[in-house]
Amino acid sequence: MKRNDALVISVGTRKGAFLLVADQARQKWRAEGPHFYGQIVNHIVLDPRDRKTMVAAARPGHLGPSVFRSTDFGATWQESKQPPAFPEAVGLSIGHVFWLTPGHASQPGAWYAGTSPQGLFVSRDAGDTWHSVDGFNLHPKRRDWCGDPTQDAPPDGATLHSINIDSRDPKHLIIGMSAGGVFESRDAGATWSPLNAGCAGDFLPDPNQEYGHDPHCVRMHREYSQVMYHQNHCGIYRLDDQAGARRWTRIGNNMPEAIGDIGFPMVLHPRDPKKLWVFPMDGGTVWPRVSIGGKPAVYGSADAGESWKRLDKGLPKVHGWFTVKRQAMCADDFDDVGLYFGTTSGEVWASFNEGRDWHCLMQHLPHIYSVEAGRL
Repeated sequence: MKRNDALVISVGTRKGAFLLVADQARQKWRAEGPHFYGQIVNHIVLDPRDRKTMVAAARPGHLGPSVFRSTDFGATWQESKQPPAFPEAVGLSIGHVFWLTPGHASQPGAWYAGTSPQGLFVSRDAGDTWHSVDGFNLHPKRRDWCGDPTQDAPPDGATLHSINIDSRDPKHLIIGMSAGGVFESRDAGATWSPLNAGCAGDFLPDPNQEYGHDPHCVRMHREYSQVMYHQNHCGIYRLDDQAGARRWTRIGNNMPEAIGDIGFPMVLHPRDPKKLWVFPMDGGTVWPRVSIGGKPAVYGSADAGESWKRLDKGLPKVHGWFTVKRQAMCADDFDDVGLYFGTTSGEVWASFNEGRDWHCLMQHLPHIYSVEAGRL
């Protein structure tokens, strides 16, 4: 990979990882890969702090789940010497490493990983060795929060995801769990508390209960970290903590009634905390988890969810029956922000003008799990 390349889109799939690399103008693209040929790659992320280290969560066949890292843009990969593993007292084995987040800018080499079943792990050496965040994994209420992973899990397994680090305070962490809810730590993971007030829990015995919710993707704004949004099994929400608010507001009620506010990914503008995008899914009774009516569209808001606009120019007009998963949509940080999403039918779509026009960058990939943008 050339250092004068401007952008890399890292794509994790059911059968390997692919890198889509662009020039400074985002006009010329080339594909590299597959890396981890034939293996499940749940997440692959380029470190924004050094812009060369890549970390990947992979399940290499019969060898079990692990984490791999590269310091040469994917030319070579090394498996972690000590992959994430639950403390013996938890009594669980990791099914797969699901989510990866680089640590705070002041902590080079720090990474966090979320797993299935729900577990939180940290690395201080760029992903070479991983350690349990015992404040969460050994919390006496962990089983209550997470439920029984053999009975209460979503279709792809119970997961800890959406690991957010406050840009103002590296000790302030926000995570999401499917199932379980949104949780917060103010002391680098030593203690935790639920953060679900205001979220509907239509499937819960008590829809207002403190935990047991099902957030699909939680995003803290990277420059305005008091502003958070999340896409939930039961709607789209915003939380603005400027005035000490600790309650989510359902902004998805402002979506068109025929579309609703159910989906998986949540994407924020890198500089404007009022701009965000979602990809709605069919939220009918049996919840098919496909584009509504086979007519896929992104919906964007420029006013913090008070109103929404359909953005589908260039996308299939009919028979676009695919799903966009929670990690499979992202934004770059160019002046004209680019948006990218990957589908379960193996397509990567891009817009270089905040969703007004869409172009297919690549087709015929395996089922896509994750799409991440990184600058070189």
